[in-house]
Amino acid sequence: MASQPTPAWVLPLCLLATLLPATQPRDFTVKDIVYLHPSTTPYPHGFKCFTCERAADNYECNRWAPDVYCPRGTRYCFSQHMMKATGESVSVTKRCVPLEDCLSTGCTYVKHEEYKICTSCCEGSICNLPLPRNTTDAIFTTLSPLNKTQRLPHPALLTTACLWLGLVSQHWVTLPRVVAPES
Repeated sequence: MASQPTPAWVLPLCLLATLLPATQPRDFTVKDIVYLHPSTTPYPHGFKCFTCERAADNYECNRWAPDVYCPRGTRYCFSQHMMKATGESVSVTKRCVPLEDCLSTGCTYVKHEEYKICTSCCEGSICNLPLPRNTTDAIFTTLSPLNKTQRLPHPALLTTACLWLGLVSQHWVTLPRVVAPES
Protein backbone atom coordinates (compact mmCIF):
# COMPACT_ATOMS: atom_id res chain seq x y z
CA MET A 1 0.00 0.00 0.00
CA ALA A 2 1.45 3.38 -1.07
CA SER A 3 1.51 6.14 1.46
CA GLN A 4 0.10 9.50 0.53
CA PRO A 5 2.07 12.72 1.11
CA THR A 6 1.38 14.27 4.44
CA PRO A 7 0.45 17.94 4.76
CA ALA A 8 3.89 18.59 6.27
CA TRP A 9 5.49 17.75 2.90
CA VAL A 10 3.03 19.68 0.72
CA LEU A 11 3.88 23.15 2.11
CA PRO A 12 7.68 22.91 1.58
CA LEU A 13 7.13 21.62 -1.97
CA CYS A 14 4.87 24.60 -2.76
CA LEU A 15 7.47 27.01 -1.37
CA LEU A 16 10.21 25.36 -3.41
CA ALA A 17 8.12 25.68 -6.57
CA THR A 18 7.73 29.42 -6.02
CA LEU A 19 11.48 29.88 -5.53
CA LEU A 20 12.49 28.10 -8.72
CA PRO A 21 13.00 30.38 -11.71
CA ALA A 22 10.14 30.60 -14.14
CA THR A 23 10.63 29.69 -17.78
CA GLN A 24 10.44 33.39 -18.78
CA PRO A 25 12.06 36.21 -16.77
CA ARG A 26 9.70 38.88 -15.50
CA ASP A 27 10.10 42.36 -16.98
CA PHE A 28 10.08 45.55 -14.96
CA THR A 29 6.72 47.25 -14.88
CA VAL A 30 5.74 50.83 -14.11
CA LYS A 31 4.61 49.57 -10.72
CA ASP A 32 8.11 48.21 -10.02
CA ILE A 33 9.76 51.50 -10.98
CA VAL A 34 7.41 53.53 -8.77
CA TYR A 35 8.06 51.11 -5.91
CA LEU A 36 11.84 51.24 -6.27
CA HIS A 37 12.12 54.96 -7.11
CA PRO A 38 9.22 56.81 -5.52
CA SER A 39 8.73 60.35 -6.76
CA THR A 40 6.81 61.45 -3.71
CA THR A 41 8.53 63.14 -0.81
CA PRO A 42 7.94 62.26 2.84
CA TYR A 43 6.54 65.77 3.43
CA PRO A 44 5.69 68.79 1.22
CA HIS A 45 8.80 70.42 -0.30
CA GLY A 46 11.01 67.53 0.84
CA PHE A 47 14.57 67.63 -0.48
CA LYS A 48 17.91 65.84 -0.24
CA CYS A 49 21.46 67.03 0.40
CA PHE A 50 24.81 65.30 0.18
CA THR A 51 25.61 64.43 3.80
CA CYS A 52 28.94 63.52 5.41
CA GLU A 53 31.05 64.43 8.43
CA ARG A 54 34.76 65.13 8.01
CA ALA A 55 35.24 63.15 4.80
CA ALA A 56 38.72 63.20 3.27
CA ASP A 57 37.60 64.99 0.10
CA ASN A 58 34.54 65.80 -2.00
CA TYR A 59 34.59 62.48 -3.85
CA GLU A 60 34.56 60.47 -0.63
CA CYS A 61 31.77 62.63 0.77
CA ASN A 62 29.48 62.41 -2.24
CA ARG A 63 30.27 58.75 -2.90
CA TRP A 64 29.15 57.55 0.52
CA ALA A 65 26.43 60.14 1.21
CA PRO A 66 23.20 58.44 2.30
CA ASP A 67 20.29 58.90 -0.10
CA VAL A 68 17.70 60.13 2.41
CA TYR A 69 15.42 63.12 2.67
CA CYS A 70 16.38 65.97 4.96
CA PRO A 71 14.46 66.24 8.21
CA ARG A 72 11.67 68.74 8.69
CA GLY A 73 12.88 72.06 10.02
CA THR A 74 15.78 72.17 7.58
CA ARG A 75 15.63 74.03 4.31
CA TYR A 76 19.16 74.32 2.96
CA CYS A 77 22.20 72.21 2.06
CA PHE A 78 25.38 73.16 3.92
CA SER A 79 28.98 72.52 2.81
CA GLN A 80 32.15 73.22 4.79
CA HIS A 81 35.52 72.64 3.17
CA MET A 82 38.76 72.75 5.14
CA MET A 83 41.88 72.84 2.97
CA LYS A 84 45.60 73.41 3.26
CA ALA A 85 47.18 76.60 1.95
CA THR A 86 48.07 74.60 -1.17
CA GLY A 87 44.35 73.93 -1.84
CA GLU A 88 44.50 70.24 -0.89
CA SER A 89 41.37 69.07 0.94
CA VAL A 90 41.72 68.21 4.62
CA SER A 91 38.06 67.59 5.45
CA VAL A 92 34.60 67.98 3.96
CA THR A 93 31.36 68.24 5.93
CA LYS A 94 27.95 68.44 4.28
CA ARG A 95 24.46 68.28 5.80
CA CYS A 96 20.89 69.58 5.85
CA VAL A 97 20.53 72.75 7.93
CA PRO A 98 18.02 75.43 8.96
CA LEU A 99 18.44 79.09 7.96
CA GLU A 100 20.43 80.00 11.09
CA ASP A 101 23.34 77.77 10.01
CA CYS A 102 23.63 79.60 6.68
CA LEU A 103 23.98 83.16 7.90
CA SER A 104 27.79 83.14 8.01
CA THR A 105 29.07 81.82 4.69
CA GLY A 106 32.45 82.72 3.26
CA CYS A 107 36.08 81.80 3.84
CA THR A 108 38.15 82.07 7.00
CA TYR A 109 41.93 81.78 7.14
CA VAL A 110 43.52 80.07 10.14
CA LYS A 111 47.05 81.47 9.70
CA HIS A 112 48.76 79.75 12.62
CA GLU A 113 47.67 76.36 11.24
CA GLU A 114 47.86 77.44 7.57
CA TYR A 115 44.33 76.26 6.77
CA LYS A 116 41.44 77.86 4.96
CA ILE A 117 37.84 76.98 5.80
CA CYS A 118 35.15 77.87 3.26
CA THR A 119 31.44 77.50 3.99
CA SER A 120 28.52 77.66 1.57
CA CYS A 121 24.77 77.03 1.66
CA CYS A 122 22.29 76.46 -1.13
CA GLU A 123 18.59 75.81 -1.56
CA GLY A 124 17.43 72.93 -3.74
CA SER A 125 17.65 69.18 -3.81
CA ILE A 126 21.26 67.92 -3.93
CA CYS A 127 22.56 71.42 -4.69
CA ASN A 128 25.70 70.94 -2.56
CA LEU A 129 27.58 68.79 -5.06
CA PRO A 130 30.57 71.13 -5.56
CA LEU A 131 32.82 72.37 -2.76
CA PRO A 132 33.43 75.99 -1.84
CA ARG A 133 37.13 76.68 -2.52
CA ASN A 134 37.27 80.49 -2.43
CA THR A 135 35.13 83.52 -1.61
CA THR A 136 33.45 83.30 -5.02
CA ASP A 137 32.18 79.79 -4.24
CA ALA A 138 31.54 80.29 -0.52
CA ILE A 139 28.14 81.95 -0.82
CA PHE A 140 24.52 81.46 0.21
CA THR A 141 22.29 80.84 -2.81
CA THR A 142 18.51 80.63 -2.54
CA LEU A 143 15.71 79.95 -4.96
CA SER A 144 13.38 82.44 -3.30
CA PRO A 145 14.04 85.72 -1.47
CA LEU A 146 14.71 85.43 2.25
CA ASN A 147 12.73 88.54 3.22
CA LYS A 148 9.25 87.79 2.03
CA THR A 149 7.16 90.96 2.31
CA GLN A 150 3.46 90.73 3.01
CA ARG A 151 1.50 91.02 -0.19
CA LEU A 152 -2.15 91.69 -0.67
CA PRO A 153 -3.95 88.39 -1.03
CA HIS A 154 -5.89 89.52 -4.10
CA PRO A 155 -4.51 91.83 -6.81
CA ALA A 156 -8.12 92.78 -7.58
CA LEU A 157 -8.36 94.38 -4.13
CA LEU A 158 -5.41 96.64 -4.92
CA THR A 159 -6.89 97.56 -8.30
CA THR A 160 -10.27 98.37 -6.73
CA ALA A 161 -8.64 100.52 -4.05
CA CYS A 162 -6.68 102.47 -6.67
CA LEU A 163 -9.80 103.06 -8.79
CA TRP A 164 -11.76 104.20 -5.74
CA LEU A 165 -9.01 106.63 -4.74
CA GLY A 166 -8.89 107.92 -8.31
CA LEU A 167 -12.65 108.55 -8.34
CA VAL A 168 -12.61 110.23 -4.93
CA SER A 169 -9.74 112.52 -5.90
CA GLN A 170 -11.49 113.41 -9.16
CA HIS A 171 -14.71 114.12 -7.21
CA TRP A 172 -12.84 116.52 -4.94
CA VAL A 173 -11.48 118.39 -7.95
CA THR A 174 -14.87 118.80 -9.63
CA LEU A 175 -16.82 119.90 -6.54
CA PRO A 176 -18.10 123.48 -6.84
CA ARG A 177 -16.40 125.77 -4.41
CA VAL A 178 -18.53 127.75 -2.10
CA VAL A 179 -17.32 131.28 -1.66
CA ALA A 180 -18.25 132.98 1.55
CA PRO A 181 -20.00 136.34 1.13
CA GLU A 182 -17.87 139.37 1.80
CA SER A 183 -18.92 141.47 4.72
